[in-house]
Amino acid sequence: MFIQTQPPVGHLVRSSTSTIPVGSHPNLLLDEIDDLGIMMNFARNQVIFCERDPAEYLYKVVSGIVRTCRFLADGRRQIDSLHFKSDIFGLAAGAEHHLFAEAATHCELIAVRRQALSSVAARRAELAVAMFDAATDELRKVSDHLSLLGRTSAAERIINYLRTLPSEGAGDIHVIPISRQDMADYLGLTIETVSRTMTQLEGHGLIELLAARRVRLCSMM
Repeated sequence: MFIQTQPPVGHLVRSSTSTIPVGSHPNLLLDEIDDLGIMMNFARNQVIFCERDPAEYLYKVVSGIVRTCRFLADGRRQIDSLHFKSDIFGLAAGAEHHLFAEAATHCELIAVRRQALSSVAARRAELAVAMFDAATDELRKVSDHLSLLGRTSAAERIINYLRTLPSEGAGDIHVIPISRQDMADYLGLTIETVSRTMTQLEGHGLIELLAARRVRLCSMM
């Protein structure tokens, strides 16, 4: 049996990251990943894992943004999830990944062997529960996102997405952290539709395009 001793891609260094809290309460699963994992660096657009790759590792985002996606029969890409700082991904249900994972920006990740986590979880029931909760939460997020795409217009998708972004300044300016193509693939639109709809939203006084990736929300829909 082939045993992989380290992740196949990315620049690896031993993790020196201490526990990263979520809010004011440390998260048990994040703690274990920090303790057991190795640091990896990925350049923008670099593949982290492919569909049907062995699901040997679990990942935590230290910095940057990761996209998980699938490719449709006609070649189009659908981004299922975007993962930000402290998010966990790679929670495959079986022995293989069912999605691709790519670095949407330059990323620092911590990777930990699923087998190592499972060994600890076998002795600590609370860690097993945390792993189950993380997997369930990821499935819920994907389900909610796909459900939203199925019942909203292009304008509603874009406004809803902009509202989820961190604000700066007076609180109504948002920085879009991903490319326009990533935004289109995440929202189930073409890049032309995204550009046209954002221009229309600005024309209706709902947003103000300050720069390529800076937008002011002017009115609530």
